[in-house]
Amino acid sequence: MVEFLEVCIRERNLIYGVVSKKAKKTFPEFNKISFKPFEKGSDYFIQLEYVYDKKVIHENLSADLAIDKLNEFLELDFRQVNVFAKDADYQALISKKGKVKVSKKAPSRKLENLSHNKEKNYLIRDGEKCDFLIELGVMTSEGKVKPSRYNKFRQINRFLELVEDVVSNFDSNEKVKIIDFGCGKSYLTFALYYYLVNLKSYEVDIIGLDLKEDVIDFCNDVAQKLNYEGLLFKYGNIKDYEMKGSVDLIITLHACDTATDAALIKGITWDVKNILSVPCCQHEFFPQIKQEKLNPLLKHGILKERVSALMTDSLRGMYLEAFGYEVNIMEFIDLEHTPKNILIKAKKVSKFDEAIYNSCLEYKSYFNIEQSFLAEGLKNLIDEKQS
Repeated sequence: MVEFLEVCIRERNLIYGVVSKKAKKTFPEFNKISFKPFEKGSDYFIQLEYVYDKKVIHENLSADLAIDKLNEFLELDFRQVNVFAKDADYQALISKKGKVKVSKKAPSRKLENLSHNKEKNYLIRDGEKCDFLIELGVMTSEGKVKPSRYNKFRQINRFLELVEDVVSNFDSNEKVKIIDFGCGKSYLTFALYYYLVNLKSYEVDIIGLDLKEDVIDFCNDVAQKLNYEGLLFKYGNIKDYEMKGSVDLIITLHACDTATDAALIKGITWDVKNILSVPCCQHEFFPQIKQEKLNPLLKHGILKERVSALMTDSLRGMYLEAFGYEVNIMEFIDLEHTPKNILIKAKKVSKFDEAIYNSCLEYKSYFNIEQSFLAEGLKNLIDEKQS
């Protein structure tokens, strides 16, 4: 382990760091790892960001586990470490024989607020009146977030942070078309409208779709009361819904089981430009997974359930990549607030890639997965791309 890196982390001197210049091209699959600290109360953590060719994955670890992980990566033949600390900038170059050359210069970065909440950067602030949050019971009439609703308030702001990144892909001269599949009570749908129209001055056409008629009636009443023109809620099934023209963004938040896949099928089929999907429960693969080499892991129901969920989301990401999407799989909200905290973020950047699609088939075959709602839903489109 490069000693100064471990010291920076243990003494809470770290601002930001990068492990890069991978010597071996085949393993691991990611190309570099960046890392930065954050705090929850008095506890100190390190967030690792794994950068692949077409995706980025985040992992939050204790300082000790982060040190072990970074040490492991250096042993896998990464040849350069850059650390920006409070006292100095460090660079370590590691030779093929393991010799380390460290250079040091004056610090170039300042330490930011390490609070994981980052309340000062919220796009909607506690204490400032927000009409839809008041109407939906998240804020009081004075604009103060209710203590019992603070987790929802944080979730909304986290969602808007992700949307803020996607907005750069929109054409400011065109009406932005968005569909929220399985919108439920539509906290995030209203937040999206508020952000794009009130804060960014976009013209929008946003549709929320759900199977609960009473929820749809409630949401339409709220939208009319707030004069949110361009926001409409409809009763309907994702599988049966059709829309004319191009769509800029599809959202699914906790769409249960294969409902997430139904939304992804629509997005891929329509060539939707951007997709934000937070999957919920995933049951489809659980009874199918069979792999003798993984029996110690799969024989325990709770572990098999988690493997099934992770496998489902990873395969979703692979299918999106096969159809030309740049995919990032990341943490949506802290695990302490919801166990369903993975977000799949996809942006259309290229055409169908048959090699990636074949990797999907190999992946399914390894786990003996025969039936997949997503694969079946894309079958005609795949046949068309391969013909």
